[in-house]
Amino acid sequence: MTGDGATDGEIGRDRPWTAHYPPDALTELAATPYRLLGDIARDRARQTPWRIAVTCVMPNGMAGSLSFAAVDRLSDAFAAYLREDLKLPAGERVAIQIPNGLAYPVVAFGVFKAGCILVNVNPLYTSGEMAKIFADAEPAVLVVIDMFADKVAAALAERPAVLAEGPRPQVVLTSAAELFPAWPRTVIGLVQTYVRRQIPPARFAHVRLAAALRAGRRHMLRRDRSAAYAEGIEPNAVACLQYTGGTTGVSKGAMLTHRNLVMNAAQTTAFAGAHISSEETILTALPLYHIFAFTVNFLAFYMRSGRSVLIPNPRPLTNLRKALEGQGITFITGVNTLFNGLLNEDWFREAPPPTLRLSVAGGMALQAAVAQRWAEVTRRPIIEGYGLTETSPVLTFNPFGAGRIGTIGVPIPLTELKCVDDAFNEVPRGEPGELAARGPQVMAGYWRRRDETALVMRGDWLLTGDIAIEDEAGFFRLVDRRKDMILVSGFNVYPNEIEDVLAKLPGVKEAAVVGVPDGAAGEAPKAFVVRSDPALTAEAVRAHCKQHLTGYKVPKHVEFRDELPKSNVGKILRRELRADPSSQVAAIP
Repeated sequence: MTGDGATDGEIGRDRPWTAHYPPDALTELAATPYRLLGDIARDRARQTPWRIAVTCVMPNGMAGSLSFAAVDRLSDAFAAYLREDLKLPAGERVAIQIPNGLAYPVVAFGVFKAGCILVNVNPLYTSGEMAKIFADAEPAVLVVIDMFADKVAAALAERPAVLAEGPRPQVVLTSAAELFPAWPRTVIGLVQTYVRRQIPPARFAHVRLAAALRAGRRHMLRRDRSAAYAEGIEPNAVACLQYTGGTTGVSKGAMLTHRNLVMNAAQTTAFAGAHISSEETILTALPLYHIFAFTVNFLAFYMRSGRSVLIPNPRPLTNLRKALEGQGITFITGVNTLFNGLLNEDWFREAPPPTLRLSVAGGMALQAAVAQRWAEVTRRPIIEGYGLTETSPVLTFNPFGAGRIGTIGVPIPLTELKCVDDAFNEVPRGEPGELAARGPQVMAGYWRRRDETALVMRGDWLLTGDIAIEDEAGFFRLVDRRKDMILVSGFNVYPNEIEDVLAKLPGVKEAAVVGVPDGAAGEAPKAFVVRSDPALTAEAVRAHCKQHLTGYKVPKHVEFRDELPKSNVGKILRRELRADPSSQVAAIP
């Protein structure tokens, strides 16, 4: 545990969490399992060529699959297209902006094999948000879904002064049913184009992904150089630019190296042991451009030859039904809102998937009430983990089969965590402090943002911005985001604690708490509640909170809403509630 940045003065630091590791977890990580990310695809194609790697399931049940051999072969062709047709040098950025589908692993591994840098972009971004990412990352190629061709055109035109300084990015268009068998691909394409009219005309130069793959295959037939494209690329070279959510209004690109991502996937599988294997089928409702799904659902499962069932769009949640009923799902990852949402679906409660063995929550705090209901409905617990974009992302998991509800678990192998005060001094166990992390998964820094990098790095330690408490057994409990803390008359109030209490109140479907200005007290908690029972009143909400919270933590204001703002993965966005001028008005005292 001292080989990845521990200083001599900390070698003797007590690490009680290692007692919770599988017997061979550290031995498995004695050597980096792969040098580069592209090596994973080649190795799995050799080891399990005909096993299914990915299956994409549409809401109507139509599906397509690719074997490990097919992903390897097609990604070789895409790498050849980038290097031979487009003449991209190693290190060029390639932006991928597509929902979950069969094209995703092909393009991603193709970019890595070409020695290029993958830039994950949310397909749901507005044209303005897209333009900002493109201007910052300056990708040479954009791989985008045809459903959003109009937004791509607007993004390319929005900042011409920046984007036109160099060659215009080459656009590769793909479709929702790309690489499906011919019949379902044709049916889905016709319905999207002529019935639902979801495919706008592409009024810019582009090439279809199928044509790009054909071009790559022609180059390979003449001279297959795919294995040589990444020669000279070192494990510490940047593999991905993974943009943060932009809580300050400006997204930052976390530079994740090949080693960061390979090691984090390996750390995760070593910690999980036999729970991630070639026999598992994981439901991937979280988008693969999100770092949690990218590393756990994609890379970690790929390393173990597990199968990932991809859901292009999880909203509404009935879009998951066919996959849950017909694909033999054994493993689910998600955020609190996904699990809570499924629990509010009659079809899921009445017939949860009988093959389900494990569920893993991350991305936001898992509420105890949701964890308890999930266990009652599925007869299986949710295992909570924790991580950040900047840490590839996994830092902790609860031990499989021996987790503790209400905690984020223990640091995964080769990971160090500690809680520190404002002067970066470690606080005693049992006291809250800002969580600091280090390990092989910590980013190389923010893309072209040394100032922002300096704000979060202390040597090889990363400040997470989260307040946490470590117990004597090495389990960590998140208190809240440091920036979300509410200061009431000098007392620290953490929204997570209040939201957890609200989640236990019958009639509450979802809730979020933020601080609002409050005269002499400085701030007061305000609760935003989505009701499942229209008869629920603000007085009842406050009365429930008074039974479980000390006086200054009880929401002074309660506002009912039809829905709460959420991120692309379903995480409730408190910052938008704070930024909304109407949120600052105490409508219901």
